Amino acid sequence: MQLHVAIGWILTRKEAITQLGVAMELGSSEPARPVGRGRKAQAAVRAATLAELLDRGYAELTIEGVAQRAGVHKTTLYRRWKDRASLVVDALAEHFATDIPIPDTGDVETDLQALARALVQSMTGPVGRAVQTAMFSDAGRLPEVAKAKRRIFADRFRRAEPVVARAIERGELPADTDPVELIKTLAAPIYFRLLISADPVEEGTAEQAVRITLAAARAGALTRGSAVAAEATEADAGQRKVGG
Repeated sequence: MQLHVAIGWILTRKEAITQLGVAMELGSSEPARPVGRGRKAQAAVRAATLAELLDRGYAELTIEGVAQRAGVHKTTLYRRWKDRASLVVDALAEHFATDIPIPDTGDVETDLQALARALVQSMTGPVGRAVQTAMFSDAGRLPEVAKAKRRIFADRFRRAEPVVARAIERGELPADTDPVELIKTLAAPIYFRLLISADPVEEGTAEQAVRITLAAARAGALTRGSAVAAEATEADAGQRKVGG
């Protein structure tokens, strides 16, 4: 079962990388060949969105530019995505779902190591750097960008929840461990280095993040009723209120 999942992820990731490579070879001023409709068109649009984000940044990304780069008419985009923000959220969510697969090794420590390593690799790659520029620069203060950021992280938390649920079932974590707070704790040391201290982010960073997260979780600091989880929930509620 795990082998089939791994093979499926490899094929999906290879297809996504190929699509992005094609989109990157084409400038937005150079229209791509028509790609038709359906799944192939959606993949081309997502790849073109990431390529435009890399080339132009969020502020200058347009529906028209993405459509031209993808080789589709802009009405094709509007049928599925209502605006620029929803298009970028979808493209990034799909990218991270492919680039940061959800592991199932049978052990919580190795699962979290795989997640942390994939996050490091993804966020230090070209798309990850473009995401940081778009979401954590001045553009990140725009209401639509703030909303997009919350949606992307919410999607990533949702996808990672089974890792925690399986660990609880195996008795590796306290029964009331909060999956979202555990994943936030895992990602925090990595994002601190990326966005605050500018220290090198490497495989050792991922290993340290796993040790910190497991120590906190097993000490009961990341349970649903813990002070840490409660404070984080209040902070999230305040951010949503400010962001609209």
